[in-house]
Amino acid sequence: MEAVAIFDAPGKGRGLKATKEMWAGDVVFSEAGLAAVVFDSMAERICHSCFRSQPKLQRCGQCRFAHYCDRTCQRAGWAEHKDECGAIKTYGKAPNESVRLTARIVWRLDKEGSLVTDTQLTTVEDLEDHIFGMPDDDLQEIKVDIHNFLDYWPRNSKQHRVDDLSHIFGVVNCNGFTVSDQKGLQAVGVGLFPNLCLVNHDCWPNCTVILNHGNQSAVNTMFHSQPRIELRALGKISEGEELTVSYVDYLNVSEDRQKLLKAQYFFDCTCDHCKNHTKDDVKMAGKEVDGVKVPEEQVKEASDYCRVTLEKINKSRLSGDYHEVVVMCRDCMKRAEPVLAETHIYLLKLWSTLSEVQAYLQFIDDAADLSRKVVEGYNKIYHPNNAALGLATMRSGVSHWQAGLIDVGHGMICKAYAILMVTHGPTHPITQDLEAMRMQTEMEFRMFTQNEYVYHSMREAALKNRPMTMMNEPVSVQDGIKNLFHRRK
Repeated sequence: MEAVAIFDAPGKGRGLKATKEMWAGDVVFSEAGLAAVVFDSMAERICHSCFRSQPKLQRCGQCRFAHYCDRTCQRAGWAEHKDECGAIKTYGKAPNESVRLTARIVWRLDKEGSLVTDTQLTTVEDLEDHIFGMPDDDLQEIKVDIHNFLDYWPRNSKQHRVDDLSHIFGVVNCNGFTVSDQKGLQAVGVGLFPNLCLVNHDCWPNCTVILNHGNQSAVNTMFHSQPRIELRALGKISEGEELTVSYVDYLNVSEDRQKLLKAQYFFDCTCDHCKNHTKDDVKMAGKEVDGVKVPEEQVKEASDYCRVTLEKINKSRLSGDYHEVVVMCRDCMKRAEPVLAETHIYLLKLWSTLSEVQAYLQFIDDAADLSRKVVEGYNKIYHPNNAALGLATMRSGVSHWQAGLIDVGHGMICKAYAILMVTHGPTHPITQDLEAMRMQTEMEFRMFTQNEYVYHSMREAALKNRPMTMMNEPVSVQDGIKNLFHRRK
């Protein structure tokens, strides 16, 4: 933690600032979680030790709740699971993820004290819980959780005051960090990272945070059973400059971002992009035809229609009714495309959703065309080193590559690689996969430039001998990990 220091950020309370100059892609700091748990809904599909998604997992023979890749992962996670295992057996079932995470935090603090590592800059006790600013519904949920915690907590363990438990539940509620799977594409759990909690929000931040499982073998996880985050610089950061990350997706307009931040994190955002409504006009723009703008009332009508339709589309997508998603997307696009600009966020969301579904259904040409439109729109909205832009560019590159458009596909994969080297770093699994794709497409692109006919002939022959395989089910970054910190719905 030699690159950062705590300071009093004006109007924000405590924050972190840089103690030396940094550049794009530099790791500002790395931090292991104090505790982390798998989401209730994914308890049987995600390893409870390394948080990887596996087709077959072994279940703990004692509590019958925790699942692991193998014996090695089970041994690696035993230190965290030991107390939990006995508590689940006695309680008769596993409580919800908030209770499980709070219990793991309390067990660790009881054993190791308030500072569990030499690099921890703050204690859990000193973190904000925002209890007094919470709405009544959230307070009621915390009261229920405390009641369930007291029933779940072993009688032979150290007992704790309700006020102390309320504080930890409040901290988890507003500072629990979303833990992703090994590819970083799907939220699978929630953890607490005390140093990360000190990094304040900005809608146009100078840092990004990622969970990096790295390329650790199962043996290595015996010594690193907790998930680990990296705070990475997005560009040049001067000595003394405050370090910031974005808690919400910048694709939202400033008013919606402010509402989300107030509801979920209990503060009013006063960053320059919110105060100046930067790029809001681009995100909600109407189409311009032959120099004539579409009337504002038509833009508003189309925007409202898209917003309602996107909610219906999301429900169908979550239920796996992908053919219905295609029908609704196309119907909505017919109404929206003549009216909305190609940077309008609802149109971008339609294209992104349909592109992912069409790729899954193997309509690759359509997926490639739509994904290119998404990337073109994102380039006009996001920071050049935004992770969402990098991942969208990667998906588009892969779609174009699969569609036989090797020149466009290779170019996009190279651009995505450059972005993800900054946001994710060279050791992240998704960057390593992208590097392999970059090398493969470069080889194919050389073949293509030397003789297009030979390249396409070889490609057709390869496709005939390759069975049709389904793509991964469509779960976008925006859908899987909507915000930096996790809030229970």
